[in-house]
Amino acid sequence: MASWSQLEAIKTAKVLMVGAGGIGCELLKTLALSGFQDIHIIDMDTIEVSNLNRQFLFRQSHVGQSKAKVARDAVLKFRPHISITPHHANVKDPEFNVDFFKDFNVVLNGLDNLDARRHVNRLCLAAGVPLVESGTTGFLGQVTVHVKGKTECYECQPKPTPKTYPVCTITSTPSKFVHCIVWAKDLLFAKLFGDKNQENDLNVHPSAGTNSTNPTEDVFERRADEDPEQYGRKIYDHVFGYNIQVALANEETWKNRNKPRPVYVRDVLPDKLIQQNGSLEKNCVTEESAVSAMSSLGLKNPQDVWSLAENSRIFLEALRLFIEKRQKDFGNLAFDKDDQLAVEFVTAAANVRASSFGISLHSLFEAKGIAGNIVHAVATTNAVIAGLIVIEAIKVLQGDFQNYRMTYCLEHPSRKMLLMPVQPFEANKSCYVCSETPLLLEINTRTSKLRDFVEKIVKNKLGMNLPLIMHGSTLIFEAGDDLEEDVAANYALNLDKALAELPPPVTSGTVLTVEDLRQELSCNINIKHREEFDEEKEPDGMVLSGWVTPTEKDTRVVSNGESTSTAQLAEKSDEVETAPDRSGTKRKLSEMSEMMDNIHDTKPCSSLDIGDQLNPQEVEDNGDDDDIVVLDESPGPSKRKKLQ
Repeated sequence: MASWSQLEAIKTAKVLMVGAGGIGCELLKTLALSGFQDIHIIDMDTIEVSNLNRQFLFRQSHVGQSKAKVARDAVLKFRPHISITPHHANVKDPEFNVDFFKDFNVVLNGLDNLDARRHVNRLCLAAGVPLVESGTTGFLGQVTVHVKGKTECYECQPKPTPKTYPVCTITSTPSKFVHCIVWAKDLLFAKLFGDKNQENDLNVHPSAGTNSTNPTEDVFERRADEDPEQYGRKIYDHVFGYNIQVALANEETWKNRNKPRPVYVRDVLPDKLIQQNGSLEKNCVTEESAVSAMSSLGLKNPQDVWSLAENSRIFLEALRLFIEKRQKDFGNLAFDKDDQLAVEFVTAAANVRASSFGISLHSLFEAKGIAGNIVHAVATTNAVIAGLIVIEAIKVLQGDFQNYRMTYCLEHPSRKMLLMPVQPFEANKSCYVCSETPLLLEINTRTSKLRDFVEKIVKNKLGMNLPLIMHGSTLIFEAGDDLEEDVAANYALNLDKALAELPPPVTSGTVLTVEDLRQELSCNINIKHREEFDEEKEPDGMVLSGWVTPTEKDTRVVSNGESTSTAQLAEKSDEVETAPDRSGTKRKLSEMSEMMDNIHDTKPCSSLDIGDQLNPQEVEDNGDDDDIVVLDESPGPSKRKKLQ
């Protein structure tokens, strides 16, 4: 039973909820039933069919409608006298600025992506509003409390970064199925159905010594006299046969690797089977969004692992259906995990390539999970985490600082406990977000362009959306829609200049100041010139340090569809990452549980921080389409201090 002071704090609080997905639905219900009277919700998403199995406030009739608005209407049916204000918008929109955040007593996050989390964290710091963060992945989850001046902020501990591979690994020497998925999704699918002018290594032209009648022919251009079946066979033979034959010519590459096997249609499918493709199409649904190569070929179970012949037939049939049913979209298509035909095409292409390189084949269900970075959500975990959020929010509203807890939801009991509370940590004095610590960037100032610095460091690493870059008192770049045309044109010219060619030049020893006025965030970056970088370990051609300790993880990552100089790959792992202990080793969840069995109290009982070894990988809410979004950087050995 809540005390009088708790009830008073609840009734008078104005709460901002960000996210109305898996956690958000449970959270809004729990807030309403706990007595909160004034709640605002921000969510830019609309309801999809895939949400309905766990986001219980939504029904089939709500598909396509705003999550925030439908969630409000659903809760008001059983709590009609409270105020719920929905905002169907992006939390990064200009209207949700620092002044907007200052109107709230506490902010509760139920987001599913790192970029938005960082943005909210910075606005809360600037506004001086407490933030309760949360996330779930399957049976795992966590709730953390972040109060300016009292605890660490959300970004005090760097987040794990996606594993990156040079393009040669993807195009020439794949060794894992995830490499084949990224090749099929970000190279082949994009080349066929997206921008045909994108540069990649798929369109290998025949050499002068071959018997080709047109050595400069663009294989991906469909000739007027080619029917879809002929075009499909040509593409199949080129990417799975000819390209691999060309790769085999480089004997040095295969000295210590297993050689791949070129695959041609004639070797896999008799002409009779090729001609049968599409013969069952009359039995499938013909709406554009429901076009399916599986249905066309009579394949029903997405958990079956198809043979090479079946994958080849799916590949050819999916390509034919794209041409005949969806050609008007060519040039603008991007892979979407909810696009059945796209998933079928990518699965089949990845499996044929995997077969060529001696890699195990996967089912459509598995391939979709890798390509779409899907970790299936557990509704019970969302409900537990939502309850913990409300408990911590009440403590925050009461100013009960001594009882704040970060709580981790474990998959396996530890000392008969599934919920592990840990005292919050002090702010990291080297955090560039809340402690304004300068950073160090090693970069080749003579070859790297300002555009590389803006995209790879300022936006991707530092999470700034509308950056402003100063060299001393000189403004060398600014982003924004309100710039005058001539000013924007000058900045655009600067983007394509090498750092050392900028006015004034950026060289070793230069200190750049980077700001995001909307986030009210500023940091200094010390530039250090460096000539060479390891292509495997440092594919960006630049290294940011000082706050972060750049390390790489090879668990679940996503392809971001950027240039093919590197690809960020998606794969599944049985290992759950935890923050490294002082030796820098990784621990599996089972090891973490065994370790916790030896701890007799949930509070630290010695100078060794529980959090150093316990703190599991911060997990992302699977509220929206089961997406798990990979975090930024993996922390090095932790030296975090518990609050006293």
